[in-house]
Amino acid sequence: MNATKDIQTEEDVTILIHQFYTKVRQDKLLAPIFNSIIKGSWDKHLQTMVDFWSTILLYTKKYLKDPMSKHLPLPLEQKHFVQWLCLFEQTIDELFVGEVANTAKKRANAIALLMKHIKGIKNE
Repeated sequence: MNATKDIQTEEDVTILIHQFYTKVRQDKLLAPIFNSIIKGSWDKHLQTMVDFWSTILLYTKKYLKDPMSKHLPLPLEQKHFVQWLCLFEQTIDELFVGEVANTAKKRANAIALLMKHIKGIKNE
């Protein structure tokens, strides 16, 4: 699929998040971490992630919580962040092109950098 449009609507964000997490759930490195925490609540998690990303990309203000407090206790290492970013950017590139798509990649990288900094993980 050649991406021909930018992320413009919540439907676009929903498509992005669902396709991205389909990859995460099949990934040998990431799936065990996500599955151990989310367990049978994938639908709820996906909706939360749609709300989060629509808030930071489309300014919908649907997500008003602190995402760091949920993620910091996870047993994450540099390799997890690298793989998460790789899959996220790959999914964006497959689906979208444009300013908001580029912003999504920049924000994902900024979030990963902040989480690694707080957790004391050094870039390798």
